[in-house]
Amino acid sequence: MNRRPSFLPSPIVLAPIAGPATVELAAAAANAGAFAILACPYSDPVAMRRDTQRLRELTDAPFGINLFIDPPASPVAPQLLADADRVLDAYRDELGIPHRPEPPQPPYHYDAQIDTLIELRPRVFSFTFGIPSPQIVARLKAAGIATLGTATTVEEACELEAAGIDAICAQGAEAGGHRGSFTNGAVPALIGTLALVPQVVDAVKVPVIAAGGITDGRGIAAALALGACAAQIGTAFLLADEASTAPAYRDALGAASSADTALTQAFSGRWARGIQNRAMRELADPRLRAPYPYQNALTRDVRTAAAQQGRAEFLSLWAGQAFPLARAESAAAIVTRLITEAREAARSVLGALDV
Repeated sequence: MNRRPSFLPSPIVLAPIAGPATVELAAAAANAGAFAILACPYSDPVAMRRDTQRLRELTDAPFGINLFIDPPASPVAPQLLADADRVLDAYRDELGIPHRPEPPQPPYHYDAQIDTLIELRPRVFSFTFGIPSPQIVARLKAAGIATLGTATTVEEACELEAAGIDAICAQGAEAGGHRGSFTNGAVPALIGTLALVPQVVDAVKVPVIAAGGITDGRGIAAALALGACAAQIGTAFLLADEASTAPAYRDALGAASSADTALTQAFSGRWARGIQNRAMRELADPRLRAPYPYQNALTRDVRTAAAQQGRAEFLSLWAGQAFPLARAESAAAIVTRLITEAREAARSVLGALDV
């Protein structure tokens, strides 16, 4: 196992699950002994400051902030956007929300987000979908902010290390939510956590955190045995009391089976894993949607209305493959249980090896 760095005080990392994750969830997990990462990829500077201030009011524990590496969107043909938006009008009709005179443009906050993050000085900057520029990495180091980048292949992990990133989150194919791939084009890397983590550990010298399919203490023990210094966990917290997971989302998690997750680009334009539903099936044809970040902006009103109306068939139901192991309980109870289960699993393995 590679040594856990000083900026990561726990082997349990609360993943930055945008949407269901709340400040209260992050604070509760941190107070129970996990290292919490606040999801801010869609937040403007005002929201980042507000949420960070609230988090610091609720906990004295160190925490991280997660952003997407998000350069300005490449121009897209207006007709493509109009056609993709028109496809969604059928859903708007079912939900009783208005059509739009023209497709919305995705907001651009990345430069301001980086400035705000450095101003706020979290203990860790966690990021997905690429590598910050050398200038940004230098600014982060000068501010004393550790960096944690997401990799889905050994090659991506090596690129992150070469760029001076302090630690790497090795994201296996089982992970829920967006795939962090950034070097393999349109097709996401689908290397399982069990295969990916030891290869990344052997390939880099920086600490490695395992992610993907880790939803109970047995998964944590396995991740540590593979050489990771910690496990990043998101799906296990979707049913937490403090999570803002919509009732229809919670019901879907309870009704589906572990075979029901799939990758989709339907909701954001980027590959992500969630429970299969009608929207995922009907928008599977790439000709029916726009690229990221445009598709994310196009579907926002549909997803918001669906959550309000309890229509899970139109929601992005992000979940990892081990989601049936998640339990409805407080965040503190989840962290405590995970630690207990991990210790029991480790003892069981040692006992099995005592031959």
